[in-house]
Amino acid sequence: MEETSREAVATAVQRVAGMLQRSDQLDKVEQYRRREARKKASVEARLKAAIQSQLDGVRTGLTQLHSALLDVKDIQSSLADVSKDWRQSINTIENLKDVKDAVVQHSQLASAVENLKNIFSVPEIVADTQQLIEQAELLQAHRKLMELECSRDDLMYEQYRMDSKNTKLFPTRLRPQVQGLSDELAKQLWMVLQRAMVTVRRDPTMLVSVVRIIEREEKIDRRMVDRKKQTGFIPPGRPKQWKDKMFKVLEGTVSTRIESTQAVTREADKMWLVRLLEITRKYVQDDLIVVKNLMVHVCGRFSEEMMGHPELSSECDVHQLEPLLPQAVVDELLSKYVKTFTSNITGWLRKALETDKKDWQKETEPEADQDGYYQTTLPAIVFQMFEQNLQVAAQIDSDFREQVLKLCLKQMNSFLVRYREEAVTYKDEHLRDRQLPQCYVQYMIAIINNCQTFRESINSLKRKYSQLSEPTESDAAIERTLSEVAKEGCQFLLDEVFLDLEHHLNELLTKKWLSGSHAVDTICVTVEDYFNDFNKIKKPFNQEMTSEALRRVVVEYIKAVMQKRITFRNADERKEGAERMIKEADQFKFLFRKLAAGEDTDQLCGAIAAIAEVFKLTDPTLLFLEVSTLVSKYPDIREEHIQALLAVRGDASREMRQMIIGTLSENKVSFSGPTQPIFRDITVPTITMTTMTTMTSMATAKLLK
Repeated sequence: MEETSREAVATAVQRVAGMLQRSDQLDKVEQYRRREARKKASVEARLKAAIQSQLDGVRTGLTQLHSALLDVKDIQSSLADVSKDWRQSINTIENLKDVKDAVVQHSQLASAVENLKNIFSVPEIVADTQQLIEQAELLQAHRKLMELECSRDDLMYEQYRMDSKNTKLFPTRLRPQVQGLSDELAKQLWMVLQRAMVTVRRDPTMLVSVVRIIEREEKIDRRMVDRKKQTGFIPPGRPKQWKDKMFKVLEGTVSTRIESTQAVTREADKMWLVRLLEITRKYVQDDLIVVKNLMVHVCGRFSEEMMGHPELSSECDVHQLEPLLPQAVVDELLSKYVKTFTSNITGWLRKALETDKKDWQKETEPEADQDGYYQTTLPAIVFQMFEQNLQVAAQIDSDFREQVLKLCLKQMNSFLVRYREEAVTYKDEHLRDRQLPQCYVQYMIAIINNCQTFRESINSLKRKYSQLSEPTESDAAIERTLSEVAKEGCQFLLDEVFLDLEHHLNELLTKKWLSGSHAVDTICVTVEDYFNDFNKIKKPFNQEMTSEALRRVVVEYIKAVMQKRITFRNADERKEGAERMIKEADQFKFLFRKLAAGEDTDQLCGAIAAIAEVFKLTDPTLLFLEVSTLVSKYPDIREEHIQALLAVRGDASREMRQMIIGTLSENKVSFSGPTQPIFRDITVPTITMTTMTTMTSMATAKLLK
């Protein structure tokens, strides 16, 4: 230590000797002394700032540990209450078992009463169906069978939905009777198909009836399978899969037809194979001719080459024929089609938007998709128009398809511009009378979600109908407009929230607030209530909106500080106000963490807590350190902000304010960690600017511009 002191003294002597080498330099001794004193004060200030930063970290850690301990105790208490309530609810549930059984029985009785007519007419319908099957009136018989199956399925679904083991109310005779009729009808169908080659010559309508019945059953199968995915219930015997059975029967008929031609064996005739192949060829050709001419719907199921028979081959090679129309005529027709399509699509889009605007005025909420997000039918209608016209264009050639797609995208861009204008008008009309429309918030959410649907549908059309990989000007314009519509829609909804919060925000940092106002409690409840609806907004808009809501809440809170609505009169008021600010910052942090505002929650809410620390400080001599800590965390803070904070604190003299501002200007504060602009958008009333002196303005302009 002594050696270090000696070295310091030697260095100082050397520096003084260097500064005082000439006699005229003696006049500047006092100036040199003041400069060295300022440097010493600067070093001491930096040391104090570093120590204060470390103390802040320790204080924050202790606060968080204390908060965690309180949370653990609250959770333990809550778990004990839940355990107690759960034990008490067991007996209650047991006592309600009889009531539950009675409700289930009542529901089953109601279902049975609704189907009494069908139940009592079952024997008559069964007899009629059986008679129709015997008379080969297959279509009518199948219609009767579908009525019986429908009644059976409805009753069984009601029983399944009630999840009851009580089957006394279920017509037990209906199920085997219906299944028996279905099996009997199926036998008739397979019998007709087995004799298809004969039936199609003698009575082709019979074969057509069989195919229609099978097509009906296929549709019912698909419907029942889809219902099973939704409800888990599927009627007995479903899916019947009669179509697959039909082809198996036909294949069996063909196999039997070929096998029956083997009349002789090798032992009886050495040429048996030649005879067998010739007979098979003749029979197959004859049968395929019948299939082609009379059974067109099954023809594609068999041999594509048709074994070279003239009557089975195609009539001609269409690729060798000349075009039916000259190219000039084709170009003229395509040009006329494009003009007509352009005119029509403009009118269709305008009409679709007008229809959607009428829906915005409804008193009922918009429909939701399978994920629960609000939407309107506008995107589906628009892209159904585009899809239909692109399907037509694709039948011409790929170039014309690309042309029509570009035209669709161009029209889409113009349409979205009108869509944005109508959304703005919708907002303006609502602001004139905020009670109307009744579902303004819900339909504005649907407008935002439609932007995502539009984007997905456009990408789907491009993947399906375009071979171009590079984005076009229309793509960029559409993406830009969609982003603007969605962003403005989110802004409109946040404006709606903050209109309701305006009165409560005006209470912040006032005498009423200091005496115990519940403004922040009301703000948090209101925001959470609105965001229950905002959960119906699709990603990423909902997350961006939550982050923006947090930022606006914090900015409005800090604005209340900067407006100097209150000036603390003593240390007790400063402590009380600071502790209230820290508590309210924690309220905002808790709320927006629950709303998933992202990583910005701590940084934004921390600005309120950091300002509170400036107010809470009891030793004015350390005020510079606290202010420098605030500046290091939020470098966008300006001189007028610091002046306003010191004015609200109430005990900072003009000399102290000038010293703090001047020292900050001379000693540039280093920024700690990533920062987010908060004070940039916060203005201080001009009255605070008149209190600043010319000296402090010039001193701080370089640092806090």
